[in-house]
Amino acid sequence: MAERGNRKERVGTVVSDKMDKTVVVSVERRYTLLSYGRTMRSKKKYVAHDEKDECKTGDKVKIIETRPLSKTKRWRVVEVLERAR
Repeated sequence: MAERGNRKERVGTVVSDKMDKTVVVSVERRYTLLSYGRTMRSKKKYVAHDEKDECKTGDKVKIIETRPLSKTKRWRVVEVLERAR
């Protein structure tokens, strides 16, 4: 069977689970400014498809890039890495 290509993967925290079969995942990225070496943080929110509706707010999840599922959904939840306390 042929490979499906390189799909991007991200690990982030669920910030909203109010929609049906959909979660909003916040992914934090750290990078260093080359000009003066300061470490910066930036966050980005991704809308991801959660088929079994098992993710809750605060869970740490892994998401993978997929075909467009709606106007804003282009990611899918692969697994829940850590449950919220």
